Amino acid sequence: MTSQRTERPRRAAITGIGVIAPNGLRADAYWKSISEGLGVLGRITREGCEHLPLRVAGEVRSFDAASLIEERFLVQTDRFSHFAMAATVLALDDAGLGHGEPAEPYNIGVVTAAGSGGGEFGQRELQKLWGQGSRYVGPYQSIAWFYAASTGQISIRGGFKGPCGVVASDEAGGLDAIAHAARGVRRGTGSVLAGSAEAPLAPYSMVCQLGYPEISTVEDPDRAYRPFTEGACGFAPAEGGAMLVVEEEARARDRGAAIRATVAGHGATFTGASRWEQSREGLAQAIRVALDEAGCAPQDIDVVFADALGVPEADRAEALAIADALGAHGTRVPVTAPKTGIGRAYCAAPVLDTAAAVLAMENGLVPPTPNVFDICHDLDLVMSSARPAELNTALILSRGLMGSNAALVVRCGGESAR
Repeated sequence: MTSQRTERPRRAAITGIGVIAPNGLRADAYWKSISEGLGVLGRITREGCEHLPLRVAGEVRSFDAASLIEERFLVQTDRFSHFAMAATVLALDDAGLGHGEPAEPYNIGVVTAAGSGGGEFGQRELQKLWGQGSRYVGPYQSIAWFYAASTGQISIRGGFKGPCGVVASDEAGGLDAIAHAARGVRRGTGSVLAGSAEAPLAPYSMVCQLGYPEISTVEDPDRAYRPFTEGACGFAPAEGGAMLVVEEEARARDRGAAIRATVAGHGATFTGASRWEQSREGLAQAIRVALDEAGCAPQDIDVVFADALGVPEADRAEALAIADALGAHGTRVPVTAPKTGIGRAYCAAPVLDTAAAVLAMENGLVPPTPNVFDICHDLDLVMSSARPAELNTALILSRGLMGSNAALVVRCGGESAR
């Protein structure tokens, strides 16, 4: 009789994290800020935005794209792609993969999510069209504004020729992109660069956002974004993002890379634009699917990184969804929303939360929720200061303004990770 060899299932590990955020241009700076509960929301300073009712956001103020990206790529791309390419450099460095021509280009993929696209680049070129004529519009206008631009430019610049894609499922797309990468790794791709970056603070982009009833127009940065409170008045937007190296675990161990976390489970549903009451059921179902795929019980979740929209109906729905999916554990598990200190960066927001979750597990510390002190929901929201805790499994939640819901389960790295 011929014996059959049983191979260990391929697991998707996070081996590199690159962050470009309003509170830090590297993962370590980002973690230091959120672990200390620092808030960096402020008055918007971008030229051409002075007359708009949207006054507070999370700006990336000290970003020097030229120090990380070659000029020939800078002129072809918008600020949101600059963030994504820079975060990719940092993620590759963190994973120990470095730069230069990859040894196995067809074994490295790229997947990103984007909501706002290249608004700044598009506005500039359209102003040239209106003011000077078609001869003055640059050829890169045709691609730089497109939501797929970051995936394309990252793959071209890095020489990555494996499976590439773009997820279009509004804000929840950030988690969906990570899940897409993890599934690609499980199907056989060696590694995938996954994440999202957004740059929604150009005047044109900001005018578009004014159509969202959920956006905050409060002028006080300390009060503009306060989810789960009686004073919740919407969310403050942000720019920036994060990229992750998602890699086959055995492959990563063979090359001596540190396993920072594993992507264990994901769930996604759709409940319709601004239907926040219905999002309770949709988000709870996404959590259940993610837990089932991860093979873990509700009580195994050690921390929840909340979507935290800042709209009373949405906050109530999220709190109830956590209770529906996690049962009694839902009122005891630590919940946090560090994004209240930097703003909600659309598709990039849950990717930044995933980076924060990995860093929280590594440091045994739940970061606090800045500017929130008086919650009105039955949640154990971590406020004021970080909370030490043994963290092995984290749940990250995200909902989109157009109705997508997603949940992601990540586990700590190391030999004991399941």
